[in-house]
Amino acid sequence: MPKFIRAYDNQNAPLVAGGGDAPTTLVYFNLVRLAAGQTHAFSVPGFETVNVVLSGRCDVKVGTAHFSGIGQRKDVWSGRADSVYAPPGADIVFTAQADATEIAVAGGRCDVVHAPYRITPEEVDMVEVGSVATKSRRRIFHVLGANGTGRAGNLLVSELLCDDGCWSGYPPHKHDTDRDGETDHEEAYHYRFRPESGFGAQFSYLDGIEDPKVHMTRSGDTFVIDKGFHPTVTSPGHEEYVFTILVGRTRRPLIQWFEPQHRHLMDKIPGIADMQKKFLA
Repeated sequence: MPKFIRAYDNQNAPLVAGGGDAPTTLVYFNLVRLAAGQTHAFSVPGFETVNVVLSGRCDVKVGTAHFSGIGQRKDVWSGRADSVYAPPGADIVFTAQADATEIAVAGGRCDVVHAPYRITPEEVDMVEVGSVATKSRRRIFHVLGANGTGRAGNLLVSELLCDDGCWSGYPPHKHDTDRDGETDHEEAYHYRFRPESGFGAQFSYLDGIEDPKVHMTRSGDTFVIDKGFHPTVTSPGHEEYVFTILVGRTRRPLIQWFEPQHRHLMDKIPGIADMQKKFLA
């Protein structure tokens, strides 16, 4: 079942280590914070990674490949991400070029080695879903989506910006079974709010609303889910940012299973079909 991690100073150690770190066996997640001139070296055996600069600027070394000046925004609200893909087990080194540099390391279990590459802000694909009228407007920025076809394993990485007072992950859906009309993907969410004092709520439950859980979400919290429905909402007056990692157990494209009693909402909320198409790429 899901795991909820309250914000804390992880001191550049993984928040979600994957492997035996229940409930996920497929997802890895770390936040690395550096001052100008500081370095951080690591490797993640068995996991491919997308190293997304949330703020600041850094040089990224992946094995013998060098990527200079990665990062073109002051914070997650200031434009599209600049990132570097690294294959499983690669030796990775970050060298910060600015103070308050923060990098999100999004990983997915993978046994295929692809060459490292940069994902520029221009390559990040956006889809708008919902509307203010339906209290569901959000924009999904696919950092590693269709642009990773043929050069990544089963890892999908995106950033979601949700309008204040709106829902995302809605209508309620899940993706925990490989079958016709659904795929088995584990997922991690990391939340930020603007203003930072903002908050929201993360729901999770199984079919028939069995054993429902609700967590109050605040900036810096992280949520990991391996099964069940999981809509989320932000309170009025607070915009929400969600860093999202999805990893398929057997395949890359994501097919969401929408809760049957709420499927009538799919025709009322704009952009649902476009969202589905993006995840199928």
